Amino acid sequence: MSDKERGYAHRVDIRADAQQVWRALTETEQLTRWCSPDAQIRARKGGLFRASVDRVTEFEAHIELFEPGRRLRLIYLPAPALPPADTVMVDDFMLEPVPGGTIVRLLGSGVPATLEWDTQYRRLRTSWQQAIVRLKVLLERQPGPGASP
Repeated sequence: MSDKERGYAHRVDIRADAQQVWRALTETEQLTRWCSPDAQIRARKGGLFRASVDRVTEFEAHIELFEPGRRLRLIYLPAPALPPADTVMVDDFMLEPVPGGTIVRLLGSGVPATLEWDTQYRRLRTSWQQAIVRLKVLLERQPGPGASP
């Protein structure tokens, strides 16, 4: 990342297996429960992700990497509602199975380090942090495979 770009890193430990986390990331019905109410995903390499993480600006992204149960990388498409950018904005979700659950890491990069992007950068960074906490709450409240109702 150059001095003209900035990013963010978030980590959350979730008491759910990696497949449950993966489904929450890649199934529209679950995505709408923790990310944004109108979120959509065509979950495959070359697919599309659309959501309003900050509840203000809708983002659309190309799914560059799709490794079930492990990794999902989004490359954001230019949005008319945002200031112009000469960078490539990326969100990379990485799942690491661990005893008792899954570590979810979200690395965002390529956000322009310009004054006109300051507000959007803060919104994006903060909103993703809040969203992955909602993901944790959603999954930890759901009974896992084999659990009694």
